[in-house]
Amino acid sequence: MSHDLPPVLSDPKPMWRSWALKLRAEQPDRSGAVAQHVTSLLRELGAGTVLTYHALNGEPDLRSLGSEFRLLTTRARVRPERRLTLHEWNTATERSPVGVMQPPRDTPQINSSEVDAVVLPGIAFDRRGIRLGYGGGFYDRFLEGYTGPKIGVTFAALLLDEVPREPHDVPLDWIVTEAETLRVPPLDR
Repeated sequence: MSHDLPPVLSDPKPMWRSWALKLRAEQPDRSGAVAQHVTSLLRELGAGTVLTYHALNGEPDLRSLGSEFRLLTTRARVRPERRLTLHEWNTATERSPVGVMQPPRDTPQINSSEVDAVVLPGIAFDRRGIRLGYGGGFYDRFLEGYTGPKIGVTFAALLLDEVPREPHDVPLDWIVTEAETLRVPPLDR
């Protein structure tokens, strides 16, 4: 498999993740441009409270959104079921086992009804709004019941025509890169 070409759709997701992570590691950090596009979109959508993430190495860093929006972040809970809980952004003071900043276990939770838009990372996305995540399924479980705008962010090199899709994958409404803001057509779902 060439490093420049993505795997074929029938290849297992771990092969896709490995390929995309290598490609992502080669990308220059264009977080500022991604954040500008996300800010414009959130303004257009009238969002005030935004659920987003603390960036891992290679992900677009969107902390600058905090100057204009109320930011929330997540904590992954494994027991009793695999789910995300929501918390104020600035409460993320400890590293999770996978290295992401998260709020401590006893941090007060925020109800998802307060969220105007979700902005989430992925390893890669496709133009149908499908996200190639890290494999835990936490965001998919959260997004199943979320009806507001769902926005994926990545660098342009990782916005592909198609990534593998499984039945539990929840399509997003928008994909934002440093180069474009793509509205995913509902007919492509």
